[in-house]
Amino acid sequence: MNMLAETIRRTALAATSVVAMTVATAGTAGATDVRFSLDWAFQGPQAPYLLAMERGYFAEEGLNVTMDRGYGSGDVPVKIAAGAYDIGIADINPTIKFNAENPDSDLIAVAVIVEASPLAAMTLAGTGITEPSDLEGRILAAPEFDAGRQLFPAFVQATGIDDSGIEWMSVTPQLRETMLITGDADAITGFLTSGIQSLKAGGVAEEDIILFRYRDYGVDLYSTSVITTRTWAEENPEAVTGIIRAAVRGHIDAMRDPDAAIEALVNRDPLADPVIERERMLLSFDELTFTDNVMANGFSAVDEGRMQSAIDMVRLAYGIEREMGVSDVYVDTYLPPAEDLRVPAN
Repeated sequence: MNMLAETIRRTALAATSVVAMTVATAGTAGATDVRFSLDWAFQGPQAPYLLAMERGYFAEEGLNVTMDRGYGSGDVPVKIAAGAYDIGIADINPTIKFNAENPDSDLIAVAVIVEASPLAAMTLAGTGITEPSDLEGRILAAPEFDAGRQLFPAFVQATGIDDSGIEWMSVTPQLRETMLITGDADAITGFLTSGIQSLKAGGVAEEDIILFRYRDYGVDLYSTSVITTRTWAEENPEAVTGIIRAAVRGHIDAMRDPDAAIEALVNRDPLADPVIERERMLLSFDELTFTDNVMANGFSAVDEGRMQSAIDMVRLAYGIEREMGVSDVYVDTYLPPAEDLRVPAN
């Protein structure tokens, strides 16, 4: 395909995407405007939110949602705290860190969507790295706002490795896996859902990917949560509840009909690879989202003891002495009724 034809194709696809998103938000005149940030690029794990948008679930809640891609779970709380967004989704642990370091912060998580942590360090066969201690003295690549990089100190504390000789290479999200493939970095950190599929898309065989899941080494953290400020939540309680309910509906629909979710993703980003993103989404569902606890008790069935342990783990990993309780980070005040959070049996 020549360059002109390719330009025309991309322009047409982009126009289709705009039309699709316009249709999805039609009929929301007079609704509450909401600036919503995803945690990452338009990929498989983000597809359920786009499906909820496309099916009008946010509009049904009286919300006119503008949904943007994110740039890492460490970036989302900073932008929400600064007022650039009203609400968003992000791994909860950088928010714990942010609140611990900023006592005046009024950031809160109002629902947990992904219960199991996807944080991992990843490397490739041939690097000589087969266990966490082999990361000592190596070069690791990740964006500065990457949750895996921000929570690496917790992994260090849990494994007892010496990180004094580890060199960090700050890269854009698009270059992280490339640096590992080319050998410029020895390992990377991030969400396993992003790393595995991106490495495979770069030509790496799955059996050559070596994965160190943080949770396998005792770093038992909650993950993707709905993040906002107390101020915005108190001023817009029905909107917060509606966003949670719409997000849960989107995830349940995506589990039942993965192809519809990926179609919504491609409508928003025509350059997304539907095969790779479907695999990425289903990996997230299987490993992280639809856990035994979620299937039995519904979304955001948070165990306060586990949440407190996670808060303490993050705080101690960064040497933050200030004590913090669950209510300093997470509140369940805005959750929809329990029946709206349950995963139907059929």
